[in-house]
Amino acid sequence: MNDCYNCSDQSLIEKAESEKIDLVWQRYEKMKPLCGFGEQGICCRICMKGPCRINPFSKKRSVGICGASADTIVARNLVRMIASGTAAHSLHGKEVAKTLMHVARGETAIYSVKDAIKLRSIAQKLNIETDGNDLIPLAGVVAASSLMDYSRMDDEEICNWLKYTIPDARLEKLKKLGITTSNIDGSISDIMARTHVGTDADAVNILLAGLRCALADYSGMQVATNLSDVLFGTPQPVVSQASLGVLRKDAVNIAIHGHNPLLSEIIVDVAYKMQAEAVAAGATYGINIVGVCCTGNEVLLRHGIPLATNYLSQELAIITGALDAMIVDVQCIMPSLAKVSACYHTELITTMPDAKIAGVTHIELGSGDSLKKAELIIRKAIDAYKNRDDDRLSIPAEKNKVIAGFSAEAIIDLLGSINSEDPLSPLIENIVNGKIRGIVLFAGCNNVKVKQDHNFVTMAQKLLKHNILILATGCGAGAFAKNALMNSEATEAYAGDTLKEVLTFLGFEAGLNAPLPPVLHMGSCVDNVRSVDLAVAIANRLGVDLNQLPLVASAPELMSEKSISIGSWVVTLGIPLHVGLAPPVTGSSLVTNVLTSELKNIVDGYFMVEEDPEEAADKIISIIEEKRLGLNLDSSLDSANNIEVLS
Repeated sequence: MNDCYNCSDQSLIEKAESEKIDLVWQRYEKMKPLCGFGEQGICCRICMKGPCRINPFSKKRSVGICGASADTIVARNLVRMIASGTAAHSLHGKEVAKTLMHVARGETAIYSVKDAIKLRSIAQKLNIETDGNDLIPLAGVVAASSLMDYSRMDDEEICNWLKYTIPDARLEKLKKLGITTSNIDGSISDIMARTHVGTDADAVNILLAGLRCALADYSGMQVATNLSDVLFGTPQPVVSQASLGVLRKDAVNIAIHGHNPLLSEIIVDVAYKMQAEAVAAGATYGINIVGVCCTGNEVLLRHGIPLATNYLSQELAIITGALDAMIVDVQCIMPSLAKVSACYHTELITTMPDAKIAGVTHIELGSGDSLKKAELIIRKAIDAYKNRDDDRLSIPAEKNKVIAGFSAEAIIDLLGSINSEDPLSPLIENIVNGKIRGIVLFAGCNNVKVKQDHNFVTMAQKLLKHNILILATGCGAGAFAKNALMNSEATEAYAGDTLKEVLTFLGFEAGLNAPLPPVLHMGSCVDNVRSVDLAVAIANRLGVDLNQLPLVASAPELMSEKSISIGSWVVTLGIPLHVGLAPPVTGSSLVTNVLTSELKNIVDGYFMVEEDPEEAADKIISIIEEKRLGLNLDSSLDSANNIEVLS
C-alpha cells in the first residue's frame, strides 16, 4: 500500500487502522482493480446510448456507438477536465473580483484595500490610468477590468490578464495559433458545447480548444492571486512551522481547509478576538489555528499560521484526536471527513452554498452577518474541545521550521536590497554564470497511487544537489514544508555548493542573517501565476521568450482536474512540464503523441511523463542544460546582455 513519506503521518495511519477507521489509502486498495478503460481515457458517458468503451487491444479500429474514435473520446474527456479545472479556479477569481467591487462601492465593512501599492501596480499592468485616481474608485476600475475578462462579448479582444502578463513574443505566437481567449466563462462554455454528442470529432481541433480554455484558467488565476493581494496583503517572508506536530494539547485546535481566502481571513480575525473564551474553557494556550491544503497555504503566507498537512493526509488531522473543529470552504475537501470526524469529538463545518456534505454542520459565511457566524463557528470548536478524549490523543512530535511568503514582489524586493536600480540582476547574474543552473516550478496535489510526498522530496533533493533553485505552490509546497525543505538548514543540507553559496550570499545581504531556503514557498495552487510572473520578469529582462529560459515545471503527484488545466496552460506558455503519473490519455496514441511530442512544435512546451522520481530529476536536469546551451549561457550571454557576473 502506498502510504506516506512522512513518518509522523505513517504512525497516524496505523492508529486509524487499529481503531478500524478507513482512510483514503484503505479505500484505494478496496477499489482495485481500477477500471482500465477509465485510466486510459477511452470510456465515454457523454450521451445515454452507452456508456461506450473502446478496446485498446483490438486489432480492428474500434469506435463508439455514435462512431467516435478513441482519439475523439480521449480528447473530449481531457478537455472536459481542463474546463472543470478552469471553472474551479476562475470562480475563485470572480468571487475575489466581486468582493473588491463591493469594497469600491462601500457595500462591505468586512474587507478593505490592504495593499494600495499592489492595487496601483495592477492598474498600471492592465493599462489603467492611475494619475489622479483616488484609491477606492481605482479599486472599482480594476475590479471592473478583471470582471470584464469573464464576460467580454468581443471575440477579437484578449483577456486583460492574459494580454498584459506574458512576453510579447509569447502573445504573438498564441494569437497566430488562434488560441487566445477573450472571455473566461465563454471558454468553459465552448468546451462543454463542442464536446456534446455530435459536435467536434477532430481530436487535434478539440485539443487546441482545450489549450484556449487553459489560458482562460491562467487568466482567472491571475485575477484570484493579484486581487487577493490587494484585499489581504501581498505575502512577504514569514517564519512558521509545518507538519501535524503543530497541533497542541493545551489549545482549541481549529483547522481551516479548502481554497477560499475570503472565508479563512474572517475566521482568523475572529479567532484572534476570542482567545479569552478558549482559555476560560480550559485551553491554557487559547485558540490554535492551523492550515490544511491551499487555504492553509494562504494563511501561512499572510499570517504565519502553521501548516498542518496537505491534501492526501487531511483525514489524519482528525485521527490525532486533538482537532476540535475543521472548517472547510471549497475544493479538495474529502467527503470522507464526515465519517472520520464522527468517530471523534471533532466538529466538521461546511461554509459554502456549493460545497455541502450531508450530515455535517453547515454555517454559511459570505452574507452580511459573517462575523457573527464566524463567532458561532469558533464557539462550536470551543464546545467540542470540552468533549475531547485525552486517552485518544496522538499528536506527532515532528514539526519543521518553514520560511514562506515568497511572492514575486517579495523576491524582487529582497533582491532590490542588493541592487535597487536593477533588482533582478543578482538572480540573473547567477543563472548566467551557472551558479544557479536553472529553476524548477513544483506544483500539483498528492495522489494515493504514490507514497505521499515521496516524489516531491526525492526529486527536490536531487535537483538541489545539481544547483537548481526550486519554487513551489499548493500541496507540493506543503510536501516540502512538512519535510523540512523550506528553511535555511535545508540549504546547508541539500543545496549544491554553488547554489548554497548564492542562497547564503542573498540571505545575508538582504539582512536575514541566514541563507535563503532552497525551496521557495510561493503560495496556494491558484498562486502558480506568481512563479510565472517571476519568470516573465526574467524573460523580459533578458529579451527572450519563456520557452528559452532554463525553466521546467513538475507535478510529480498530480490528482485533480485543476492539475490538468494548470499543466495545459504551463505548456502553452512554452514551459516543459513533467508529470509523475500519466493522465487518462494513453488510450489514444494520437493524443498521447500530440501532448508529449508534437505540442513542442506548436507552442514550445510539452508534457513529459516519468513515474520514477530519480529518472524524472535526471530528465529535468538534461532539459535545463539543453536550455542553457540554446541561450549560450556559461559563455556569451553575460556580455550580450551587459550583465556583470558576481564573483
